[in-house]
Amino acid sequence: MSNVKTFGFGKSAFVAVLSLGLSAYLLAPVPTAEAASVASDTYQEAFAGTLAAGDLYVAPNGQASNPGTLASPTTLENAITLVQPGNTIYLRGGNYAYSSTVTIGRDNNGTSSSRKNLVAYNGEKPVFDFSAQEFDSANRGLQLFGSYWYVNGIEVKNAGDNGIFIAGNYNRIENVETHHNRDTGLQISRYASTAGFDEWPKYNEIINSYSHDNYDPDNGEDADGFAAKLTVGPGNVFNGCVAAYNVDDGWDLYSKSETGAIGPVTILNSVAHHNGQTSDGTSTTDSDGNGFKLGGDKIAVNHIVKNSIAFQNKKHGFTYNSNPGSITMTNNTSWDNGGSNFAFDKGTHIFTNNLSFDGGSSDKTSGTDTDGSNVWWKNKKSTNAKGLTVSAADFVSMDPQQITRNSNGSFSLGNFLKLASGSDLIGSGTPAGTNIGAR
Repeated sequence: MSNVKTFGFGKSAFVAVLSLGLSAYLLAPVPTAEAASVASDTYQEAFAGTLAAGDLYVAPNGQASNPGTLASPTTLENAITLVQPGNTIYLRGGNYAYSSTVTIGRDNNGTSSSRKNLVAYNGEKPVFDFSAQEFDSANRGLQLFGSYWYVNGIEVKNAGDNGIFIAGNYNRIENVETHHNRDTGLQISRYASTAGFDEWPKYNEIINSYSHDNYDPDNGEDADGFAAKLTVGPGNVFNGCVAAYNVDDGWDLYSKSETGAIGPVTILNSVAHHNGQTSDGTSTTDSDGNGFKLGGDKIAVNHIVKNSIAFQNKKHGFTYNSNPGSITMTNNTSWDNGGSNFAFDKGTHIFTNNLSFDGGSSDKTSGTDTDGSNVWWKNKKSTNAKGLTVSAADFVSMDPQQITRNSNGSFSLGNFLKLASGSDLIGSGTPAGTNIGAR
């Protein structure tokens, strides 16, 4: 295999597969009402052609006075003010050094039929580097307040707060990487404290993206991989994403009493691992370290989590976090987390075809075990209706280094947690040769 890059994240290193010839992947967007309405490859093909009238080129050495052509690129800030619905800002590769937030304003919108597009040019890698910012809640990296934007192929790092902050509606963010920011890598929340519920961000899609090593230096309690929390409207979706080595949680869907319930969030085909510490081992006593944190302040919100995997997080793999509602948990696997693999103490949650193996403490699964389909807690037959045992022998590989990232940002699991042909779990309705959390 050619063009392989290894990310140095300890024993569960990711391998980024950059070969354009590799098209097979397991954590792909699912074109349903819950997920992406347009498949990933359709978007990528749309930006493979020649420059259309009104499209603009941006480069690290671009000048605001330039016309935005390939030979004479402009700046990102200038292009954002000029681009029209249906047109594209093409970002040349290289390091874009910023000392202040880049903002797409609330009055800068595409339309439902003609998005505004901000995409990497021809497979190049534009890196937005906010190292010059101080640690401060006002110092975000890329701030998207507008609606109907499509963002693809960028990397955002070292922001003084969130790497990417989304407060608009109907945006699609795909194949981005956020890391070493000093709050959550990518967060969805309202644009201002004065915004009421009808202005909270809704129907945004985060697809095939990767968020890691985000760390807030004050107490390590806030920097998650991904968050849709505090003030979020309905319809937000994460699909095919990975959160790893963030000092707090992989995903945070916190509601608070001051503002009330957020809209239900859907998480599909995603992975959370080694959260609660950064890849160099940095952690704090305040770092929660959950893989998927699905609530807060005893407020009921009916989130949906499907086909996802949590492993080797500091605390729980999947937790209701005091959410007493009806979270739908389907086809998820939780392995070897420091606390419970599944921590759902109260509520009418709905569990279907989930698996828990080799965790730190007993699972709590308040709600409905649909058709007795779940395989709970380590190797204990007494804790699951089917009387099944689970061991490492049920899987082809327990090695997370099997996970690879493809050129379009999607992740493949390889043989990791793939059911072995002789596994008793196959008799539970799961076919051999499938990855248990991606069925």
